[in-house]
Amino acid sequence: MTSKLKLLVASSSLSLVMLCSAPAFAAGTAQGTGITNNVSVNFQVGGVAQTQQTASDNFVVDRKVIFSLAEKTPTGTTSVNPGQTAQITTFILTNTSNDTLDFTITPSQLVGGTAAHGGTDGFNVTNLLVCLDANADNACDGGIGTATATLTVNDLIADANTTILVLGDIPLTATNGQIAGVSLSAAALNSNGTAITVATDATVNGAGTVETIFADTVKSGNGGTSAARDGIDVATDDYTVQAAVLSVFKTSRIISDGVSASNFKSVPGAVVEYCISVANAAGGATATNITISDLVPTNTTYQAGTIFVNGTVTSPGAGQTCTTVGSAVSDAADADGGSFGTPANTVAGTLNNIAGGNASALIFRATIN
Repeated sequence: MTSKLKLLVASSSLSLVMLCSAPAFAAGTAQGTGITNNVSVNFQVGGVAQTQQTASDNFVVDRKVIFSLAEKTPTGTTSVNPGQTAQITTFILTNTSNDTLDFTITPSQLVGGTAAHGGTDGFNVTNLLVCLDANADNACDGGIGTATATLTVNDLIADANTTILVLGDIPLTATNGQIAGVSLSAAALNSNGTAITVATDATVNGAGTVETIFADTVKSGNGGTSAARDGIDVATDDYTVQAAVLSVFKTSRIISDGVSASNFKSVPGAVVEYCISVANAAGGATATNITISDLVPTNTTYQAGTIFVNGTVTSPGAGQTCTTVGSAVSDAADADGGSFGTPANTVAGTLNNIAGGNASALIFRATIN
């Protein structure tokens, strides 16, 4: 009698079993998670079900370190004025690794070249510092006093982000339109603050061990390029100066000499009208709190009640024409902001704000002794 052996797969199941429960992160399954693949084979011999055969495969998920550092939206240059302090540019650090990490954050200055939003880096801010803004209220956690030269971000969990502020002081010497580029770098660390031991392409993958690979790409900042897979990311931003561009001109004209009917001469007793104009170039930031102080020249005597402020100026410069607005205001009334005598023999006044492309003047009169 010939017997026949029948191998029949009655059911085959392929199951992925998670040995420890973990949420799905942006970069995938959490490192260290065990993955088990179980297979079962059912068969018969002579029509009789035989003992089920099983097999399994086990390995643990390795660690993929990948994160991003970028200017926080809305993006764009930060407009600043000369002399301002603790001016902020804002960045966001996002951990898309499959593990909790620490990060070392370091700010630096661009050195020439094209800034983040166009234009050429032309000056450096001073007192460059960095701080954490975990609640994203555009202020350093704990106040500006917490800002430091470098920063450590502790225990940033997978799929989380945090806001980082870079602060800088704007030199008083910065001029309108100048740009200062800043760069921020983030370097990944283990969650205990130690350096990461990274596997290379030459490292054999161990089924039961957790290897770490860096997965970041090439990035640029601070005038250079950082290599791919180095555990560092870089982002840039910039400041653009908005400054008033003021020019001051002083001219005089003789308006009477007590003798001539026209073409008045600079003789004793003649009245000279001085015009001090302040012009703000087109594109300049609005100038405010513009105060003028002018010592009345020797051999002349100020004519009381002749201070005019906010006079109209045509073609500011050596050939300017200045026109008073309304009537002269007496020193006693001081309604136009003009005054005489403090300091001694000094005409003073405050002009209204002057926007870019505009001019204004203080006018007064004196008699030649």
